[in-house]
Amino acid sequence: MLAGVAIFCSSCDSLILYNPNEVIFDKDERNLNAKNIERIQQIPITDTLQFILMGDTQRWYDESADFVKSANNQKDVAFVIHAGDISDFGIGQELKWVNDIMKKLKYPYVTVIGNHDIVANGPANYRKMYGPMNYSFEYGNNKFVFINTNSREYAFDGSVPDIAWLKSQLADNPSNKNIIVIGHVPPYDGDFDKNLEKDFADLLGSNPNVNMSLYGHKHSFNDGEFYNDGVHYFVTTNVGARGYMMVKVWKGGYKVDRIEF
Repeated sequence: MLAGVAIFCSSCDSLILYNPNEVIFDKDERNLNAKNIERIQQIPITDTLQFILMGDTQRWYDESADFVKSANNQKDVAFVIHAGDISDFGIGQELKWVNDIMKKLKYPYVTVIGNHDIVANGPANYRKMYGPMNYSFEYGNNKFVFINTNSREYAFDGSVPDIAWLKSQLADNPSNKNIIVIGHVPPYDGDFDKNLEKDFADLLGSNPNVNMSLYGHKHSFNDGEFYNDGVHYFVTTNVGARGYMMVKVWKGGYKVDRIEF
């Protein structure tokens, strides 16, 4: 842990401790997921929803800026999902730099926390800037469930992902909306708690409203029906590889395209 810098006040006997790692978030940099969800829910609903899945911005700031240019040239996009690893070291300033780039999007963007975002005081920084690590929202005929799946950073202690919370979110769907589950680490990856993999996959596979689930982390495009249960898992590549996924969903179907920029 970095020690704070001690500063003595010459006119008094008080001691001020200053942490050089501390970053103050401005008011317009706080609770961004909730603010952007409000923007999303104001968008007129159509039969087909189109959104972008991207992720792993980390230190690829120039490539992230190029992503924004590419995304802004797409048509009929409602919003962007950032699949985690916003930062490289969980530092607040990294989140600020990426947000400065992402706010140039023509569309709202929402995030899920990645394993690099959990380094050091990353969870506190993420909560300040984006909000809870597990959350959900509804838009049109769809429910989006965002869940922390970064098990390794919790020493595979059985707490991440939060299976009980996920179960409650999947059950809370009285209108039988399509449910799309978003995480950073896919359940078949070695960084996902193997003791929780079956419970996680079974929850998705046993729910008739879950047909797809979205992730980042692997730094390459990847997709498949890995549990033979009707749920298709999609993983987007990192921004450094200059790619993202365009996702279209409608009642009874979906289509996912890989985009390079």
